[in-house]
Amino acid sequence: MIKWLVTGERVNTNVNGFNPTFQRHAAVYKFCSSLLENDIVLDLGCGTGHSFHYLAPRKSIGLDIFAPALREQGRPTVQASMCHLPFCDKAFGGILSSHSLEHVRDPEVVLSEASRVLRPGGVALFITPNRLTFGCPDEIIDPYHFKEFSPSELKEAASLYFSDVVLMGLFGSARYTSILAKQKRTMNTILRFDFMKIRRFIPLKLKAFLYDTMLTITRVPSKRSEDLSITIDDFSVRSEDLESAEDLIAICRAPRESGSKARVPGSS
Repeated sequence: MIKWLVTGERVNTNVNGFNPTFQRHAAVYKFCSSLLENDIVLDLGCGTGHSFHYLAPRKSIGLDIFAPALREQGRPTVQASMCHLPFCDKAFGGILSSHSLEHVRDPEVVLSEASRVLRPGGVALFITPNRLTFGCPDEIIDPYHFKEFSPSELKEAASLYFSDVVLMGLFGSARYTSILAKQKRTMNTILRFDFMKIRRFIPLKLKAFLYDTMLTITRVPSKRSEDLSITIDDFSVRSEDLESAEDLIAICRAPRESGSKARVPGSS
């Protein structure tokens, strides 16, 4: 009997969860801290705040829509939607949105709000799984995701609200990618049984439960040594070969003025 589930919705700790995924998320925080100025940072869609200590000595404010995730973080937190930020214009010198953009139905609204509350000289960092390497490139498997991005799609979306957008990618070591490959083989085996894609008609809550149950069964019980040995040092960031990156990092500067969204080429 499963006493608790590893959830695909949010990362908790490397103990109460899947260590390789936790270390991958922590590595993003460590890298992004080097890009932020010594100014107050909005940790957008922060979840449990598992790695915000990497942002020190900067002050940070955690924002998440799920109140229980904000408890006892040891820093100021705000319960609110990323689509409606309760802050005045140009309030923050830095914004970090790690693995949260894919969890909203309209990520453009989040990008717009982030552009609004970012100071002109600040930087907003959006980290999201690479659609080309996460799950299935042509189908969203994760029931907690509404939108997944390829490198070109993320840059295009961010460029609507920021004049200066640079993309980088997070890459795992050989031993991490070996673990990931095993996970994908398991996922593909399960999906092959559903050759008629009945999963498309399963209610979202049931699909989330089944997804979390699968993660728990395949990831937790064995506590494999190779999984537990992964650290943040198994990850690196570079700007080449983005199509094969595990995660995408959009480094956004020069927020566009509110109401002046860039025109998409080919639009009327």
